[in-house]
Formats: sequence, structure tokens, C-alpha cells
Amino acid sequence: MGDAGIFRACGGYQFMAAKKLNLDNFLPYRLSIASNALSSRIAAEYENRFGLKIPEWRLMAVLGEGQPKTQRELVEATRMDKVTVNRAAKALADRQLIARQAHEADGRSHHLDLTETGRSLYDAIVPAALASEAQLESNISAGERATLMAILAKLTAAAEDYG
Repeated sequence: MGDAGIFRACGGYQFMAAKKLNLDNFLPYRLSIASNALSSRIAAEYENRFGLKIPEWRLMAVLGEGQPKTQRELVEATRMDKVTVNRAAKALADRQLIARQAHEADGRSHHLDLTETGRSLYDAIVPAALASEAQLESNISAGERATLMAILAKLTAAAEDYG
């Protein structure tokens, strides 16, 4: 009967012995590779043109869409860890691109928002971001894009429920 049907214990977990891992077909790996390739391309462009690292741009993008947010809300919105968000927020504040405002209900917390300078930079970056997206999307059809967005939403939800 082979290993495929045998449960083995390892570190308190039970799992079924599986086929050999093939990274070219391993979904988490392929998603990571695609994300890293896109992030590297965008990072170089945003660093050269706007002096921003990817975490800094992500914070600006979230703040540019609407209301001021706390760092905790930014952690949730960007899926970046607290240290990365904190460093990015500090870098943006040092450049006077975001401002901290005391949180009315929680004195230990602050709302972060784009400054006028930050809003101007955001407004300059958005056309570049949209052009980059259009160039990327030129490789797939509208239907493929819709399917990809639906699949990504399902995978994100599954990852959040995993555990």
C-alpha cells in the first residue's frame, strides 16, 4: 500500500505522507515568487522616482484612500507586521509625509494621516501605479483578471481561516 495511506506522527502532529514536493507546482511558493517579482519591480521604480520603500508606499496608499488610521489599523489593512509598519510610519513622519494626531478615545494611540506634502506625493504616485497595473494587466484578459481576483480573494480568506 505505500506511504500515501499511512499516517505518521511528527512533533505532535499527524499527517499523511505525501508525494514529493515540486516547487514549480506548489501554490504558496508560486504565489510568493510572483509577489516578489512584482514587488521588486515596483520597489525599484518607487525608490528611484519617489524615494519610497514598498512598506512606506503601502501605508501611503491605504491612508490615501480615506480616513486617518491607527498603526494597528494599518497593520490589519496592509498585512505587514507591527515593526515594519512602525518603521515605515516613522520614515514617512520624518519626511513630513504623514502626521500623527492624538486618538480621542485612546491616549496611547495616534491616528496617522497624510500631510499636504504627503497627499501631493500620493497624487503624483497614483498615475504611475495605475500605469504599472495597466502594463501588467496587458498580459491577461479582462476575464482572466476577474477570475484571478476571485481566486485571490478565496485564497486570502482561506489563509486567514487556516489554523
